[in-house]
Amino acid sequence: MTESARLLLPLAVTLLAPYFIWLFRKDIYKREAVSLIAGAVTFLANLSFVPAILNGQILYYKLFTIMPGISVSFCLDGLGIIFALIASFLWMFATSYNIGYMRGLNEHAQTRYYFCFAIAIFGALGVSFSANVFTLYLFYEVITVFTYPLVAHHEDEEAFTGARKYLVYLMGTSKLFLLPAMVLTYVLCGTLDFQLGNIVTGMFPAQVVADHPYLVTVTYALYIAGLAKAALMPFHNWLPSAMVAPTPVSALLHAVAVVKAGVFSVCRIVLSGFGLETMNSLFLGIPTAYLAAFTIVVASLIALTKDDLKARLAYSTVSQLSYVVVGVCMLTPMAVQGGIMHIPHHAFSKITLFFCAGAIYVATHNKKISQMNGYGWRMPWTFAAFGIASLSMIGMPPVCGFVSKWYLVNGALTAHQTVLLVALLLSTALNAGYFVPILIRAFFFKPLPGANLEQYSEPSKTMVIPLFTTALISVFLGLFPETFLNFIKVLGNGIF
Repeated sequence: MTESARLLLPLAVTLLAPYFIWLFRKDIYKREAVSLIAGAVTFLANLSFVPAILNGQILYYKLFTIMPGISVSFCLDGLGIIFALIASFLWMFATSYNIGYMRGLNEHAQTRYYFCFAIAIFGALGVSFSANVFTLYLFYEVITVFTYPLVAHHEDEEAFTGARKYLVYLMGTSKLFLLPAMVLTYVLCGTLDFQLGNIVTGMFPAQVVADHPYLVTVTYALYIAGLAKAALMPFHNWLPSAMVAPTPVSALLHAVAVVKAGVFSVCRIVLSGFGLETMNSLFLGIPTAYLAAFTIVVASLIALTKDDLKARLAYSTVSQLSYVVVGVCMLTPMAVQGGIMHIPHHAFSKITLFFCAGAIYVATHNKKISQMNGYGWRMPWTFAAFGIASLSMIGMPPVCGFVSKWYLVNGALTAHQTVLLVALLLSTALNAGYFVPILIRAFFFKPLPGANLEQYSEPSKTMVIPLFTTALISVFLGLFPETFLNFIKVLGNGIF
């Protein structure tokens, strides 16, 4: 590992950004500029780490030690750089989109909104940089606390109900399950530091696994239950309930920070916490993959029943997140690569879909799919982007979702897991079932009686440009999957 205080730079920028947002609260242009500049600087700082990571280095910096084996420490390896890059990169696009959305609807409390949005990104970066379970836990909770005001933004009964469920699910599971898991890990291992650079052995000594297999298994189960941001059933219901938030917040929840922190944490715990050997010896992976497969299919079936566009996208996210868990928990090289690859691939495609949903709402004030007849001809750029991102979710080439599913399907074949293979293929059909009708309705159905579509048009360019750009990036990542695959190969250290 290479010690580098440079790791503090992206964290410092995202920590200072909220202060300047509050400082310029009376000047909307400066306030919004802070988010844009901070996003750009953070992304460039993260980008500067790429050559070192691709050369096989692991950057590390210990901020301070609380007690032996417990410290606030940061690291960056092939897994962390993926989450750090997408969080900082998409922050810039989300800010541009925020400007068009919040101004277009003349939303209240915009300073608080941008303030909490920035701290959520700070939390996401902290999770991606975490070198141990304690640091990960701290930043995991930062995300939860500061996204609560965003979910409750509208301050009506529906918003407070959804936000309360959001907080109870995420804080409740972290306190009931994640915190005890951390304590058990410290008792068993004497440290909370991840095993960086070696995803085979993990942080649990072989003798501990041999002497206390049931206790190690319980610890693993507590981690999976405590990481409710991954939205595995039955700890998924907070996600659809959080759709009461403004659409850019939904994009933050589903693509940039919250759920990605959940599945990233699962990947980190499985690979750098327990390691492939412990996962295999205690048969922990496949049962988790089966639970994720169940989540994939059931959430897709529920999505088919939803007429509210954001609700359909929410259950789509519940389903798609479990692709990551299925891949990583199959423990085969192809499957693990496909699971991790789906983190950035899903991020770009899903943020596009939510950007499109928000653009449709700003232009038409309509959320119901059944009322979107003919919208495609009035908003061609928005629905073209929606179509591209939908193809990615379905898993059609040349969009990036196809690459993830290709690796996952091959991983299932390698692992001889017929049940998981059927779940992956069935989910593809179900994804088509709830995305394709939206596009058919938008372009080929006649307008509803009494509907005056002439009054509708594309929203502001600050919304359309980000959503179409992220759609094009989804295609780029499908054509050049090595963009993120190279980081995953570095993480595998010769295994992949």
